[in-house]
Amino acid sequence: MPAIVAAAGLADRFHDILDQFGIEPKYLLMQVISFSILAFVLYRFLLKPVLATMGERQRQIDAGLRYADEMKAKLAQAQEESVAIAKQAQLDGSKLIDEARRTAKELSDRQQKEAIDRANDLIVKAQQAIELEHKRMMEEARTEVARLVVTTTQRVLARELSEAERSRYNTAAARELTEIKS
Repeated sequence: MPAIVAAAGLADRFHDILDQFGIEPKYLLMQVISFSILAFVLYRFLLKPVLATMGERQRQIDAGLRYADEMKAKLAQAQEESVAIAKQAQLDGSKLIDEARRTAKELSDRQQKEAIDRANDLIVKAQQAIELEHKRMMEEARTEVARLVVTTTQRVLARELSEAERSRYNTAAARELTEIKS
């Protein structure tokens, strides 16, 4: 029972405080109900959409940050690939240049060899032409000497020579013919 008395005393005290401040319980209850309705309406139609919008914004920001991180990674990968491609292109270019130099050297060597072969052929042909010309001149010289010998012999024979003179002329002609052939 003392608890009931204490509770009754507490209730009286509570009513005294309410009277002292001019608070009427029925109006207080109406204000609590009004405030609850207002809080519910504000929460339902104002705070909840704002929180949803903020949540969506936060998700978009997070997605944007993830996308930015992905793009950074892709950019780094693309830069690495471009460096690798540039190195490969440089290696390929060096190989092409080396191949071009080697091909140019081979072509130059082949043309130089062909030029040397042509020059040697020309020299051989010139030597052959010189030899033919020399033989032809020797033949002409022999023919001319033979003609001169015949002409001289005819003149000599036209005169009557003694046997000793004829022998001397024949020996001299034979000696000249032998010298010309050498």
